[in-house]
Amino acid sequence: MRLFGALLRKLIRKGSLIVWDADGQRHCYGDGSGTAPAIAIRFTDRATPRRAAFNPALELGEAYMDGRLLIEQGDIVGFLDLIGQNTHWDDDDAVRPQLWRPWRRNQRWESWNWQRKSRRNVAHHYDLSSRLYALFLGEDLQYSCGYFSEPDMGLEQAQAAKKAHIAAKLDLRPGQRVLDIGCGWGGLALYLHRIADVDVLGITLSQEQLAIARQRAAAAGVEGRVQFELLDYRAIRGTFDRIVSVGMFEHAGPPNYRTFFDRCRALLSPDGVMLLHTIGRADGPMPTDRWLARYIFPGGYVPALSQIAPAIEDARLWITDIEVLRLHYAHTLSHWYRRVVASRDAIVALYDERFFRMWQFYLAGALVAFRHDAHLNFQIQLSRRRETLPLTRDYLIMAEQAIIALPQ
Repeated sequence: MRLFGALLRKLIRKGSLIVWDADGQRHCYGDGSGTAPAIAIRFTDRATPRRAAFNPALELGEAYMDGRLLIEQGDIVGFLDLIGQNTHWDDDDAVRPQLWRPWRRNQRWESWNWQRKSRRNVAHHYDLSSRLYALFLGEDLQYSCGYFSEPDMGLEQAQAAKKAHIAAKLDLRPGQRVLDIGCGWGGLALYLHRIADVDVLGITLSQEQLAIARQRAAAAGVEGRVQFELLDYRAIRGTFDRIVSVGMFEHAGPPNYRTFFDRCRALLSPDGVMLLHTIGRADGPMPTDRWLARYIFPGGYVPALSQIAPAIEDARLWITDIEVLRLHYAHTLSHWYRRVVASRDAIVALYDERFFRMWQFYLAGALVAFRHDAHLNFQIQLSRRRETLPLTRDYLIMAEQAIIALPQ
């Protein structure tokens, strides 16, 4: 515990953390301030704290998955939230880079997602059972942050508001052809067709997502106008009036950003409009932490705006609007986390206890990242011509209100 204890003494200054080591010794950290109850954890072996001192992000996650790190008081989200409160990015805390020490070796190689590797990476995460996702995402299977126009909105309301928000920014017209890059289980594509009478091609690299998206289109009787294909964005041909991509860009990888936007420009009609919705960072370029890359999103990378904008400029696309969603994903993840915890028995039956703890740690860590760290979401609207969209943003508000007023 000596090395890990030294890290905790620098780290936990506010609040209260109790650590029981494998020898039954009790160690206390923090000043006891705040209204939250103390968090207590227990290590079941001597090696884990020592390893965690050198690579906290990876070792703590693996220890929690394996049952070598137990939560004696509170829960895993409370433990990670206590750490997040003490390493808040806004405060420029000096311990923060040490705690979440990124792995830099081979980072560029890991994020070089060529087509075969992209399909393999996507399968690792998105070809899990659709029953797992239904347990916490809800009926429409929206796996990206909702839009909370009111903080106390329900998850389904926020996801419906997100779709309306995106549709307004696409400035849709009946009969237009829309490309949905990274269409997930098809919810957004079906929604855009329904509210705007557009034809949509959704592409995914997940066999599970493709099957469900096609089933949904067939069930709605719109498979002639809303189609889904197992395709990489680099393999698409044709011309589209609108392109939308929600939650896919995090899997593109920085080496491919120029290719991605070049391809989008080539696919857009001269008066085309694109909306990119992606997780982003406010603290500049940083590697993905090793636990997340190993267990959840191999090849995944969260970009900074300073990495996205140059690729857009090189592709000669107009940035017509940027919106920063600062807390929307924190609210969304809070809903997802609670649903996962409530579905513990079903998830253990579907996989096993270790998988449940892995998924719980993933959502808890993500929630804390959006609550305390530098994570946020960008919605970037793009066009090929500066004259394509109205001169002011007023049309977005009016369009969104008109969409929300439509019969659901």
